[in-house]
Amino acid sequence: MLILSKVSKTYANHQVLASTDLRVLAHETVVLIGPSGCGKSTMLRLINGLIQPDSGSISFEGTLLTTDNILQIRQRMGYVIQEGGLFPHLTVRDNVIVMARYLRRDAVWIDSRLDDLVQLVKLPHELMSRYPAEISGGQRQRVSLMRALMLDPDLLLLDEPLGALDPMIRYELQLELKNIFDQLGKTVVMVTHDIAEAAFFGHTIVLMQEGRIVQTGSFNDLAKTPSEPFVEKFISAQRQPMAQLAKGLQ
Repeated sequence: MLILSKVSKTYANHQVLASTDLRVLAHETVVLIGPSGCGKSTMLRLINGLIQPDSGSISFEGTLLTTDNILQIRQRMGYVIQEGGLFPHLTVRDNVIVMARYLRRDAVWIDSRLDDLVQLVKLPHELMSRYPAEISGGQRQRVSLMRALMLDPDLLLLDEPLGALDPMIRYELQLELKNIFDQLGKTVVMVTHDIAEAAFFGHTIVLMQEGRIVQTGSFNDLAKTPSEPFVEKFISAQRQPMAQLAKGLQ
C-alpha cells in the first residue's frame, strides 16, 4: 500500500526526519509512537503530500507521489488532524461533505454516503445542522472521522485523533474506532504518544526517536526484545505511573 524509501526532512538546519524506510501493508494498522518532536506528525504530512521530502521517495499503491499527482492521489487518503480541525463556520453536515461538494459529486450520492457514515460512527442525524462549537469533543472527533471517510479512501491517516479527550470518552472512542477499522478493512497509519493505545490498535508499532525509527514490530516485540535501551526506557516510563497508582490503591 505504502512505501517510504530514504525519506528525510529538514527545517532551518534541524533534521526533523532522518533518512527513513517504511513499508505499510494493505489492511494493516501501523502506529507511529515516540516522544514529542520525534518526527511522527511530519511523516504523516509527507505521506499526505502537505510537505515535500528533501530526499527519498514515497509510493502509494505502486504510484510514486509527485507534486503533479498528489492532489489527485490525496483524494484516496483520509486525514484526521489533532483535535479534528473542523471548520467552525460550517455546519457538521457541510464539514463532512466539503470535499465531495468541491469535487462536484452527485447530490444523491452525497446524501446516501452521509447516511452510511452517520450510522457507522453512531452520531445522531439531528446533529448535522449544528456547528462544531455546539457539539461535544467526542462528537467532533466522530465528525472528523466522517469527513476523512467521505470519499471512501484506501488509506486513513490519523494524527493523535483522541489526544484531547477525557479518559472515559477516549476509551469509548478507542473501542468504536477499532470496530470501524475492523469493519471497513482500511489501511491505517496512526500517530499517538500512548503506548497502551498503540498496542490496542497497532498490527505494527513504529517507535521513533529524534527523527529516526528505533524499532518496528508488535508490542510484544518491543516489550520483550527491545532493540536498544531507549525502547525499554520508553515503555517502562509509560507503565510506571500506572503501576505506582495500582500499588497505592492496594
